[in-house]
Amino acid sequence: MSAADRRREDVVQAHMPLVGHLVREMLTRVPAHVNRDDLLSAGYAALVHAARGYDDARGVPFARFAAARVRGALLDELRGLDWASRSVRQRARRTDTARQQLIAELGRMPTVREVADRLGCSVEDIEHADDDVQRAVVFSLQGFATVGADDMVTEPSAGPEELLIRRERVGYLRDAIDALPERLRAVVQGYFFEERPMARIAEELGVTESRVSQLRAEALTLLRDGLNTHLDPALAAQNRVKEGCVARRRAAYYDQIGNRGTLSSRLARTGPDGLTVAA
Repeated sequence: MSAADRRREDVVQAHMPLVGHLVREMLTRVPAHVNRDDLLSAGYAALVHAARGYDDARGVPFARFAAARVRGALLDELRGLDWASRSVRQRARRTDTARQQLIAELGRMPTVREVADRLGCSVEDIEHADDDVQRAVVFSLQGFATVGADDMVTEPSAGPEELLIRRERVGYLRDAIDALPERLRAVVQGYFFEERPMARIAEELGVTESRVSQLRAEALTLLRDGLNTHLDPALAAQNRVKEGCVARRRAAYYDQIGNRGTLSSRLARTGPDGLTVAA
C-alpha cells in the first residue's frame, strides 16, 4: 500500500463518525421504515469516494467536503426508497380536493363513504389510498403534503435565517398539535409519534378503525390549515371554509395556535442546530 493510500485510509477511518452523525440527523426527518444500515452503507461508500477525490489545495476542509458528498449520497439512497408513485400522489390530491369540497358543502368533516361517493369509488379504495399516502408522508411544515426524497431532509447547511424560520415552524407545529381537540390529538400522537397500530388506537378510543382513519384525515387538514394561517395566509385562504359553525370552530382553533406561544417559546422547542429538544 502506498503512502497516499494509507493517508486516505486514515482519513476515512477518522471521519467515519461523521457519517454516523449525518445518518442520525437524517433519520430524525424521514419515515420510520427507512433502514439505518442502508443509509450507513451509502454514507461510508460516499466517504471513501470523497477521500479519493479530495484536493487539499482547494483550501476546503475535508470534513466539509466529505459532508456534502455524504449528504448527496444519502439523498440518492432516499430517492431509491421513495416508492410512492405519481399515481399515489395524484390520488392523494384528488381525495384531499374532494374532502375540502364536501367540508364547504356540508359544514362538517365528511365520512369516508361520502368522499368515496364523490370520487365514484369504494370505501376500500379511499382507505387503501390513505394508507399508501401515510406510508410516504413526512410531517411537512409546508402543509403535510406527500413529499419526495428531496423534500424529506432540511438542508443542514442552511443559513442562520433559514434555520431560524425552520425552528419557528417546528414550534408552530407543536403548538398546533397541542391545540387539537383531545381525540384528534390522541390520534396524531399515537399514529405518527408513537407509531402505534391503528387497531390499537381504535380500541383505546372505543371507535372503529375506519373512524380513526377519518379522525386522522381531519387532524391533518386542521394542522395544515392552522399552520398555513400563521405561516402562509395566502395558501390558507384557498382552503378556508367561509361561514357556518365549522368555520367558527376552525377560526377558534387557529386563534388557539397563535395564543399558545411566542417566538421565544417556539424557538425553545429546538436547539441551535434545529433539532427537536426532548420534552
